[in-house]
Parts: sequence; C-alpha cells; structure tokens
Amino acid sequence: MKSNRREFLKLAAVSAMGIGAARLGFLGDAPAFAESVPTVANFEEGLKAKHWGMAIFTAKMTPEMNAKCRKACHTEHNVPDIAGPKEIKWFWGANYEETFPTEHGHYLSEEIEHRQFPLLCNQCEAPMCVKVCPTQATFQRPDGIVMMDFHRCIGCRYCMAGCPFGARSFNFQDPRPFIKSFNPLFPTRMRGVVEKCNFCAERLAIGKLPVCVEAAEGALVFGDLSDEQSDIRKALREHFAIRRKPDAGTSPSVYYIL
Repeated sequence: MKSNRREFLKLAAVSAMGIGAARLGFLGDAPAFAESVPTVANFEEGLKAKHWGMAIFTAKMTPEMNAKCRKACHTEHNVPDIAGPKEIKWFWGANYEETFPTEHGHYLSEEIEHRQFPLLCNQCEAPMCVKVCPTQATFQRPDGIVMMDFHRCIGCRYCMAGCPFGARSFNFQDPRPFIKSFNPLFPTRMRGVVEKCNFCAERLAIGKLPVCVEAAEGALVFGDLSDEQSDIRKALREHFAIRRKPDAGTSPSVYYIL
C-alpha cells in the first residue's frame, strides 16, 4: 500500500507540472522561464539512457497487436477518440507503401507489402519540428526524446509541416469530451494545441517502460541505442532493420525489423 501511494504521488507531481513544463530534469532542456521551478525528477528508480530508441519486430505486430498497443497508449495519455480528418493519434498503423514510401521495391513479398506497420513519433536525432517551432514548445531532451510543452504551443502547426512522418495531431476542438477512459495522472490538452507520442517520458521517470512496449509482448524493444549491451542493440545486430524516410535527414530513433 505504501509503495502504491508513493508511486501515485510521484505520478501526480509529474502530471501537475504539465509534462512539458521545461527544465524538470527528466524532461530536459527547455525555456529559461522554468529554471527556478523545483524539480521532482531524478527518482532513484527512474530509467535513464544516453539515447532512447525503439526496434519493432514487424512480423509480430499483427493488426490485433497494433490495436492493443494503440489502445494502451491512447488510454494512458488521454488521447481523444475522434474519427475522421480531426483524428488525434499517438500510435497507429499503415501498410508498407505508406510507411516506407521511399523504400518501396518492385517485387516485395505479398505478406510484407500488406503487413500493418505501427507508426508513432520517430524521436529523431535531428528533429525538424524542434527547429521550426517559434516558441520552443517542442524541444529535445539530452537523451533524444522530443517533448512538447503544451502550455507554450500556440497552434501555429509549423511542427506539423516540418515533421516528415505525420506524427503530430492538431486539436481542432476541445478534446476532453472525446476521452473515453480518463487517466488523472496525465494532463489533458485543449483546443488549438498540437500533440504527439513522447516515448512515455512520464513512465520512464518512475522506472517503467513505455506502455506500448509492455502491451506488445516482446514485439517492441525499447532501450539505449548508445549501449552496445542493451536489448535494442542486440536486436539490431541480429536482424535486418530499416528506418522511415532516411532521405529526410532527420535520423529516426525507431527501427523496423523486417
């Protein structure tokens, strides 16, 4: 009971500070206005890395597994359930041609061509979204995770234009009425704000893996790309993997094992 209460208080503290509230240790560098804000980060059990990345065993990511991971992610982060062109998505799926438009071979196997590939923010090493954001609402942590300060977002959508992967969504309306299962430990957004996957930074801070990784039952491997002994580096050594749109020059941190 004491352990559960302590975890709840830590999560509540993280959520109360808005996830993107600038220089909060596990959130990384951001605008100077928050330098005086006391930090609640650096918990002893927090997961740390020099460069977080993800490897996806695409053959294991069936449509059912994709749906399971999507539900886990969207429930965890209060992503509204809105159909149509105003859809908000942190985790979704697409076929090979949409996922790898510059890597489309002439004679792909039919199984790979019609396989559903999970899509999410690629947490790029050289994120274009960070470069074009005029308010620093989008910023990059030292460990490579690209974060958002929802309070600083002015809804200009420059980041959406700059992202070559379509990984960002804009709230054209108040998203709160469309949240089916509310998680009080993660902040909701408002109309006029852009949002996206954050590699579950709030979970890493308390020693937990991203929720999609837990839901994927081994199909998603998460770890430190800088550590040669990490599980993700082992997976990439032993299997052939590609990244999305390598010609865009952003150097994604998400790898797809075919």
